[in-house]
Amino acid sequence: MPKPRVFLCTRIPQKAEKFLKEHSRLKVYQGERHVPQKNILQAVREIDGLIPTVSDVIDGEVMDTAPRLRVIANYGVGYNNIDIKAAVLRGILVTNTPDVLTETTADLAWTLILSAARRVAEGDRLVRSGNWKGWEPTQMLGQDIYSKTLGILGMGQIGTSVAKRAHGFRMKVLYHNRTKLSSLVERAAGVQYASFNYLLKRADIITIHTPLTQETRHLISARELRLMKRKAILVNTSRGPVVDEKSLATALRCGEIAAAGLDVYEKEPSVEPTLKKLNNVVLLPHLGSASLETRTAMGLLAAKNCLAALAGKKPPNLVNPEVWRKRRKLGN
Repeated sequence: MPKPRVFLCTRIPQKAEKFLKEHSRLKVYQGERHVPQKNILQAVREIDGLIPTVSDVIDGEVMDTAPRLRVIANYGVGYNNIDIKAAVLRGILVTNTPDVLTETTADLAWTLILSAARRVAEGDRLVRSGNWKGWEPTQMLGQDIYSKTLGILGMGQIGTSVAKRAHGFRMKVLYHNRTKLSSLVERAAGVQYASFNYLLKRADIITIHTPLTQETRHLISARELRLMKRKAILVNTSRGPVVDEKSLATALRCGEIAAAGLDVYEKEPSVEPTLKKLNNVVLLPHLGSASLETRTAMGLLAAKNCLAALAGKKPPNLVNPEVWRKRRKLGN
């Protein structure tokens, strides 16, 4: 049997690419930036499997251009870049890469929390500018993290890992989630459920770990920012559109909240221009899972999902199981 044809939308760590090359006829987009939509449409015409990233839009048009396509193995835990309904209608399996990036993303959230609280990026710019005149008692005073209240929006695996790290700082941890955790899980995690508005009002630091849905789009906007403490810090490592960037820029500029740390943006790679002019916001280029170990693990998991589906096996991380059930029923 000939090896299946797979298209990879961008370069991934070498070990994962090598694994794919050994088990498929792999074609990789060679451009330095993400593959343009027109290139995706050209590349998918004769492929069996597609491995996009969260930045690649895979809609019905792409799927209709690829009559042989059997699986879309997303390189990322989120999959809002893929039209799942269109995939279900066409009988195409869709997978993602959960679990492997949980701890790395939690680390990154804490990187932003500490950087925003202690003005790390601003201090780095001062030293590099040559304008630093030496230590002063009142220079660049930030905020302590120790013993403060952390508010977590979205208590999935990443939110839970963020909460575990908070206990090292002796923090009180509030959380708000679509589904309240059991009392047993709450006690084990050392967290306390709070209503959305209560969390906004009481937390000193708020970190977002929700998926992007119609309900969470602009979850944090002008109203929510006004509810927060004036010394509050907002961190987002989930999806950009969860935060209204224009409202956040206004709140930071006017002192409605103290600081923010962002790893994701509404219209990546574009960033609200006002944010880039402010010193009280730390801006990172979507580094949530950006460690060699994690990005390699993501690549290997995406590859295994893709190859399992093409071998007629149920992929380990299937997000539209109804397609698999229908295939089994039809005997395909």
